[in-house]
Amino acid sequence: MEKKIVVGIGEILWDLLPEGKQLGGAPANFAWHAQQLGARGAAVSAVGNDKEGDEILKIIQERNLTNGISRVDKPTGTVDVKLVDGVPDYVINENVAWDFIALNDVAKEAIVSADAICFGSLAQRSEVSSKTIQHALEMAPEKCIKVFDINLRQSFYSRQIIESSLEHATVFKINDEELDELRKLFNMSGDDVSVCRQFLEEYNLRLVALTKGSNGSALITREEMSEMETPKVEVSDTIGAGDSFTAALTIGLLANKSLKEIHRSAIEISAFVCTRAGAMPVIPEELVSGIGK
Repeated sequence: MEKKIVVGIGEILWDLLPEGKQLGGAPANFAWHAQQLGARGAAVSAVGNDKEGDEILKIIQERNLTNGISRVDKPTGTVDVKLVDGVPDYVINENVAWDFIALNDVAKEAIVSADAICFGSLAQRSEVSSKTIQHALEMAPEKCIKVFDINLRQSFYSRQIIESSLEHATVFKINDEELDELRKLFNMSGDDVSVCRQFLEEYNLRLVALTKGSNGSALITREEMSEMETPKVEVSDTIGAGDSFTAALTIGLLANKSLKEIHRSAIEISAFVCTRAGAMPVIPEELVSGIGK
């Protein structure tokens, strides 16, 4: 059976961790994990004409991801990461390559063929990349699942960007801290599930995914809801865990799995990623087996 084409569009960068740098950026993490789970992953972003950009493109090639990454005359993105009990605190540097994403021919080909696209709010902090992402969403096939993994960081978001993204989205992924911020931004009231349901209805979404760290997660549709506890594991760090959850969720939706099956896979994959350093560990075959098949 032909593999599904799954695109992550947005930031790609180096996470500057205490023990050294590691490739990161939510859309690239998502594309890698989706590919491990049986899709054809494509990363769409921008890097600089520098050594750091060369190194990123080499890794993309080694991991056999479709390279929709353009090169621009800006420095390759970096993020200063401090870990507090395994939980990352980020300082995201500005005016970098992924603030100037343009769609090259490879990116366009992946987008017009995409079965799913994941995008966030962070890469839309700049007008150039925001327009590119919105254009990509409009180019995508009608059947394409568009996953808005919101990713609120620092002050790099606005109600306008969030609303525009939700209007394009099929699936909305958010964590509990981000949900608290949106409550204020959108002047909403009610418990977590009722606020998620308000977004579900108002923006005609297929599904809202709410993650709450060690306090579990919920998948909410109009017809049903799945709530599950977070598996207890020895945490190395939580970098990339949410992106792997989103990837497993997307692959499950593309495979028409039941909501419970999708949810179980998502929490198992993300729990494994927490046990490894960095955002892009190799997922063992026993976890991959059965997902999306």
